[in-house]
Amino acid sequence: MSLVNTLKGLLGKGKVAAEQNADKINGAVDKAGTFIDGKTKGKYTDKIEKGKVAAKKIVPPQAGPGTTPGATPRTAPGTTNGTAPGNIPGTPRAAGPTPTDPGPKA
Repeated sequence: MSLVNTLKGLLGKGKVAAEQNADKINGAVDKAGTFIDGKTKGKYTDKIEKGKVAAKKIVPPQAGPGTTPGATPRTAPGTTNGTAPGNIPGTPRAAGPTPTDPGPKA
């Protein structure tokens, strides 16, 4: 087995472990953020909160019952997380015609 295959296997196991323990990981992120905020006496609260949010975004959501741990949800081709192509989840969409709108009729 090559090094690349070994690393891919370890990455897969890590993702499964993170999914199974998402609540514990997010709790640890909150606890660490609170600890750091206390040590800095609130001076960097806004930056600490941004860091906590960013860290929580990286943790995959906890797999619910009936789902296979480590399985990625299926999305339509050309989409990201079920959104339209080119759209970033959580960002407002620009006004204008939708990508499937053919435009004005001649």
